[in-house]
Amino acid sequence: MAANTSWAALGKATDLRNRIFFTVGLLIVYRLGTYIPVPGIDGGALRDFMEQAQMGIGGILTMFTGGALGRMGIFALGIMPYISASIIVQLLTAMVPFLEQLKKEGEQGRKKINQYTRYGTVFLATFQAYGLARGLESGSLVTDPGLYFQASCVITLVGGTMFLMWLGEQITARGIGNGISLIIFVGIIAEVPAALAQFFASGRSGAISPAVIIGVIIMVVAVIMFVVFMERALRKITIQYPRRQVGMKMTEAQNSHLPVKVNPAGVIPAIFASSLLLLPTTIATFSQAGQTGPVMSTIMAYFGPGQPLYLLFFAAMIVFFAYFYTFNVSFKPDEVAENLKNQNGFVPGIRPGKKTSEYLEYVVNRVLVLGSGYLAAVCLLPEILRSQFAIPFYFGGTSVLIVVSVTMDTIQQVQSHLLAHQYEGLIQKSQLRGKSKTGKARGPSRR
Repeated sequence: MAANTSWAALGKATDLRNRIFFTVGLLIVYRLGTYIPVPGIDGGALRDFMEQAQMGIGGILTMFTGGALGRMGIFALGIMPYISASIIVQLLTAMVPFLEQLKKEGEQGRKKINQYTRYGTVFLATFQAYGLARGLESGSLVTDPGLYFQASCVITLVGGTMFLMWLGEQITARGIGNGISLIIFVGIIAEVPAALAQFFASGRSGAISPAVIIGVIIMVVAVIMFVVFMERALRKITIQYPRRQVGMKMTEAQNSHLPVKVNPAGVIPAIFASSLLLLPTTIATFSQAGQTGPVMSTIMAYFGPGQPLYLLFFAAMIVFFAYFYTFNVSFKPDEVAENLKNQNGFVPGIRPGKKTSEYLEYVVNRVLVLGSGYLAAVCLLPEILRSQFAIPFYFGGTSVLIVVSVTMDTIQQVQSHLLAHQYEGLIQKSQLRGKSKTGKARGPSRR
């Protein structure tokens, strides 16, 4: 597609240019919001605490909130409550008959499911915001603790999350790319320069050896190349269309391919798994500053970054969501088989209908063994190395996977818009050539 796309056409594609400006404008609004603090926070105490927590789970929380959590901005919860609510609603859709019926009702059913997701987001955000407020109070990070601070903190953080959710929906509908993924992407990218400066400063001070620095750079480049290769990898299923009559013409039999990506779910499994890991540990992070209870101590001991249970749970959730998201959202064998049957297409040697659906499910299951294993390896291997050599979170597998995947997806959408604009220009030129000098379209020649 890139070879057939003229980037010079970007100046002429007014709709695409407006979409890009709209997306950039909303992302700037998001970044400004990360610097607006929640009222009642002791800035100095929070800064000292976050410096100590950066190498723990607090580093992951800060990464996914674009630094808003480290500054306790109004977007401190980030978009994670919305992602967690989406996970819960999608799981319930596959298990609850009422929600499954809503899913089959088309656009109206989808709107109702989205509404339930928003309700779930408010509930989860309220729960997390209240726990965060109590954790801040127990850690002596508040200037005036009490009911007023708790109420203002909950209202501010829940409002910030709902505003981010709205921003993401607006970017998806009227901008370029997936809004939720772009918000996480911009949050990671914005903190990378500071992480690089800190990383090289550690090298100059002798805390990290030059060999480790070179190894990290090579690792990041290798992971990026591997992610690009795997995200472009396809399993092509041969589709055959028989001879058929269209109007007065008889079309010949044609062969085509149904492309199945090795990773049909994209970056979603890694984001979902990370959000589930962050849900119970957000409160535990801030409770460490005060009196840490036995439950919180156990959570931080077993589910801290680099711990065996953390890695095992992370890998299991990535594999689970890779399969769940693929078969419920990105590639549904029943719908694909039904569409092929309606278009008179079939897989050679496989009967249309149910047999085709079973064959597609078999193929996708085998492909996902490789795809989910690739996702788990990319996310876990840098995590293990990072925990051993004190590498910043921004060089971990999850962050690299998100940045590369979102970049590729956004560029692909831009190219699709440019290609559509070029086609529109070709159609307009052909119509102008078909007109006579008087400006009237030429009619069919008489015999």
